[in-house]
Amino acid sequence: MVGDAPERERFEARDESGELAGVLTYQVSGNIVVYTHTEVDPRFERQGVGSALARAAMDDARGRNRTVVPMCPFLGEWLDGHKEYDKIVARSTRRVK
Repeated sequence: MVGDAPERERFEARDESGELAGVLTYQVSGNIVVYTHTEVDPRFERQGVGSALARAAMDDARGRNRTVVPMCPFLGEWLDGHKEYDKIVARSTRRVK
C-alpha cells in the first residue's frame, strides 16, 4: 500500500502489517514537484516497492497537473520505461547523480 505523507514530503510504501517498506521524497514549489530520493528497506527489495512508489508519485503529479523534475536516479530510470508520463516530465533538466 502506497500513500502520500505530505507533512513529511514523501510517499510511503507499507506492507500489509503497516511496516514501512520504502519512501520516495519530494519537494513542491508552485506547480512543480521535484522527486529527490527513493529508498527501499533491504528486506523489501526486488518486490516492486520502488515501482509502486514511482507510479503513485507520478499518478499524483499527473492528477494535480504538476510538472515533474526527476532528480532521483531511480525515478529517472523508471521513467525511461514508462513513456506514458513524458508529457509531465521536465526532461531538459539535468539529473543529479
